[in-house]
Amino acid sequence: MKKLEKSKLLGNKTVQISGSKSISNRLLILESLFKNIQIGNLSNSQDTQLLKKALSENTETVDIHHAGTAMRFLTSYYSIQDGKTTILTGSGRMKERPIKNLVTALQNLGVEIEYLENEGFPPLKITGRKITQTSVDVPANISSQFITSLLLIAGKLENGLEINLVGEVTSRSYIEMTLDILTKFGIKNSFIGNTIKVESTSNQQPTTTNYEVESDWSSASYFYSIAALGRETIHLKSFYQSSTQGDSAIADIYEQFFGIKTTFNEDEHQLTLQPDPNFQFPEKIILDMNNCPDIAQTLCVTATALKIPFEISGLGTLRVKETDRLLALYNELKKLGAETEFTDLTIKSISFNEPEENIIIKTYQDHRMAMSFAPFCLLKELRIEDEDVVEKSYPMFWEDLSSIFIQ
Repeated sequence: MKKLEKSKLLGNKTVQISGSKSISNRLLILESLFKNIQIGNLSNSQDTQLLKKALSENTETVDIHHAGTAMRFLTSYYSIQDGKTTILTGSGRMKERPIKNLVTALQNLGVEIEYLENEGFPPLKITGRKITQTSVDVPANISSQFITSLLLIAGKLENGLEINLVGEVTSRSYIEMTLDILTKFGIKNSFIGNTIKVESTSNQQPTTTNYEVESDWSSASYFYSIAALGRETIHLKSFYQSSTQGDSAIADIYEQFFGIKTTFNEDEHQLTLQPDPNFQFPEKIILDMNNCPDIAQTLCVTATALKIPFEISGLGTLRVKETDRLLALYNELKKLGAETEFTDLTIKSISFNEPEENIIIKTYQDHRMAMSFAPFCLLKELRIEDEDVVEKSYPMFWEDLSSIFIQ
């Protein structure tokens, strides 16, 4: 259990955050498929290391533990390993996370995939095939990682792939990030309306590319929360103003609602979080986070700490993450003094009370629960269970936190 004493934020400290997990995991699949990619600043997250290990091994059974991204990306990856049978499994929680929409799409493309335990959930037995079909329909409101999983293999297919998204698109920014990466490697694609097309590379080898991974904006979000509560300047490296990461929306969100101005130093790939001392906090935060749901926990904790009423929508994917994040938020925000209510898509505050005397935050095996609640120590001492859960995405989080705090 991690004990966080009531702390004060030191001003003008700099934190170097590891490469984006989202970008790193996409690059690892492409590197394995096309063999001509050099990756710099690869994420040191547990998820990325598990994916890298899985891709380097030649075993029939692959266990990716809690790594949800690896589960989704590898499902498509093993589906095109012609003649190879792979059993893809994970932790107990992973076996509760639905994957049916992705599996159905691959089955419709001709891949043989069998559920080994419960219908619609891992573990999976995948028999790789040569996919020649050219199009598939996919529900648009599912996890963007299902769609990205298909996009990453599309250039390897003999006839490319057309994906028709049915309904309203969720987390569009993550899909666009994937397509941007494909473009950088010379894999031609388009995204018009609800139709995505990726051309085959069978007649050409994608461009050999050195790719320096931008630092992770999801990880940066916790420092925005810290700046909002501690009202001191923080510098973060290595980030780009033209980022394709959906969670870069945190910069605009925290400037609008919490008065944290972001400035970029492009020469040093550094951003500066500068609190506005004259900022007037809003009476209420009403926000659709459909394109950046992974930073919703961070925002809810910041708003609770400042006792700003909030109503957040667009959170349909949060109930099938590492835990049911909306239920987890409901439970743990109560300890900080916030009464909330939630639906499958929303969470909103009802009232604010005094925090509990001895705050112990449960993480539910979810890295984001640990890191999003940690900034509250700027107001009050708290303890966070299962502190090592941060290794999933940000192994150096506690060290980086201690480097900018004084008790």
